[in-house]
Amino acid sequence: PQRLYCYVVKPILSLQRFQRSVLRNLKVRSAKEGKDQNAKNSLETLLYKPVDRVTRSTLVLHDLLKHTPSNHPDHPLLQDALRISQNFLSSINEEITPRRQSMTVKKGENRQLLRDQFMVELVEGARKLRHVFLFTDLLLCAKLKKQTGGKGQQYDCKWYIPLADVTFQTIDESESSPVPQIPEEEMDAMKVKISQIKNEIQREKVDKGKVLDRLRKKLCEQESLLLLISPCMAFRVSNRNGKGYTFLISSDYEREEWREIIREQQKKCFKSFSLTSLELQMLTNSCVKLQTVHNVPLTINKEDLYCILFMSFYYLYCTLEVDSFGYFVNKAKTRVYRDTTEPNWNEEFEIELEGSQTLRLLCYSKVKQCRDDGENMDRIMAKGQIQLDPPSLQGKDWQRTVISMNGIEVKLSMRFTSREFSLKRMPSRKQSGVFGVKIGAVTKREHSKVPLIVRQCVEEIERRGMEEVGIYRVSGVATDIQALKAAFDANNKDVSVMMSEMDVNAIAGTLKLYFRELPEPLFTDELYANFTEGIALSDSVAKESCMLNLLLSLPEPNLLTFLFLLDHLKRVAENESVNKMSFHNLATVFGPTLLRPSEKDSKIPANPTQPISMSDSWSLEVMSQVQVLLYFLQLEAIPTPDSKRQSMLFSTEV
Repeated sequence: PQRLYCYVVKPILSLQRFQRSVLRNLKVRSAKEGKDQNAKNSLETLLYKPVDRVTRSTLVLHDLLKHTPSNHPDHPLLQDALRISQNFLSSINEEITPRRQSMTVKKGENRQLLRDQFMVELVEGARKLRHVFLFTDLLLCAKLKKQTGGKGQQYDCKWYIPLADVTFQTIDESESSPVPQIPEEEMDAMKVKISQIKNEIQREKVDKGKVLDRLRKKLCEQESLLLLISPCMAFRVSNRNGKGYTFLISSDYEREEWREIIREQQKKCFKSFSLTSLELQMLTNSCVKLQTVHNVPLTINKEDLYCILFMSFYYLYCTLEVDSFGYFVNKAKTRVYRDTTEPNWNEEFEIELEGSQTLRLLCYSKVKQCRDDGENMDRIMAKGQIQLDPPSLQGKDWQRTVISMNGIEVKLSMRFTSREFSLKRMPSRKQSGVFGVKIGAVTKREHSKVPLIVRQCVEEIERRGMEEVGIYRVSGVATDIQALKAAFDANNKDVSVMMSEMDVNAIAGTLKLYFRELPEPLFTDELYANFTEGIALSDSVAKESCMLNLLLSLPEPNLLTFLFLLDHLKRVAENESVNKMSFHNLATVFGPTLLRPSEKDSKIPANPTQPISMSDSWSLEVMSQVQVLLYFLQLEAIPTPDSKRQSMLFSTEV
């Protein structure tokens, strides 16, 4: 058996190389005109001779193993030899056999693939794209090799950990190695590029030639790069020696999925082991056939949603997240219910969708302590998800559904509204209120320089919301926002008491709603085109001169309100390490709200029955609005209104 084991195993690698060499020669011969048929037949015969040799050896191994007692010292050697032979023979038919679900390992057991996924690994501060395979007994991290010379898909093993040895790093250990963040500006610039390329593809669809292929390849490259730089949530695993590996993912949902499936499988894995170099190579080669995910997840051929999603809830607390350009973002958070196992939310949220296809719901159990970097420490009780169906955009009715997860049922309703319809500026018929009324009329009535609603909301947020993660980005409860809106419109004297009892995200949502419903944007319709043209100037001196002069040209109530809000947003950004709201994040939230022109001046299509797609001018217009506000947020100092008359040196020309 010892000699036979060597006889069978050692030639296998050389046989594989020999087989590939003969196949290449066969292809060359077949390409030549007038090739000799006998030569072709002899090459084919030569190709299968070594395979027949392994086949006969495998049959002999079967007979030997059948007549060798299990307690005999040669029994494990025969098992290994038979397993390697079987794996080699199964790899011969890789092109014509269906995808395998498992491969044979020692003792005749099957190593089954449970899950595989493309993930971003953090290696010495650099982001690397990996293909991670979770088997029934080990976790394998591989790199997809570049295909050259007509070779098929191949993987290079970077590392593996037996499941019995896998541990997850604790919070304290994770804090010692922070995740490098990619600037939001860089990701948004990439989104603009993707938008432009998709727009070009739409125009070139008539011509299905090389131009379209080149654009699709360019789009694939840009989307792959975006998916590489976008995840920022750490998922850390270690082996028994303490060696740690860090993956970056975009969602707590996804991280919990991996933890659950590994922990469940660990209950069946009791022993550690190590693979020989040959076994590791055989395992890596088998990944090509076993893989279920063949490409990096992109959005090229997917139908996306660009609209507003209204959600209504009927444990403890829940968060809602949707995907945007391939990665997930937290969009809303319910109230925290205490001392009950059957909370009744009955809350409503308004969520903006940007190329979204999936809605995820996570239920948490509240933990008192909080991490210094703002990452959630609360324990996930349950999770679930639903697919967002684009045809649902055509319906105006609420769609009711139930998400069942870990014995918990969450009832919710959804309704889609196209973007341009939900963001349409609607002047109020009731001029005695504040929402939908020109800002100059409100300040004149109140005998104030800044509307009372702006001052009260800012004061309450600065009192208890400066360290709230995602302040202004996370949606507040729509019913609370509408209650505050009604109170401000009615000049209710108890509005301060109402605000003190509400979630701070609802107050932030009320402030955003006020600016969004102004009949004319804070930056005015008249100056909108000048601001968007001024921000595009390449000369920094000319840009500053133009932008400051345009700002000081605003009506006094608009200017003073903006400067008041600007100072507040800068103070919010000072707590970025905790609340995760940078200048760019704040500009993304408030830019369209403060600058988006009224309907008569908007470039956005006016057909509310059709969803907005990336091929429209929407994304480019929004990016311009974001850049205007970002510019003022990044300016160290802005002249006060008193110096307005002394600023004639600034040019009014764009």
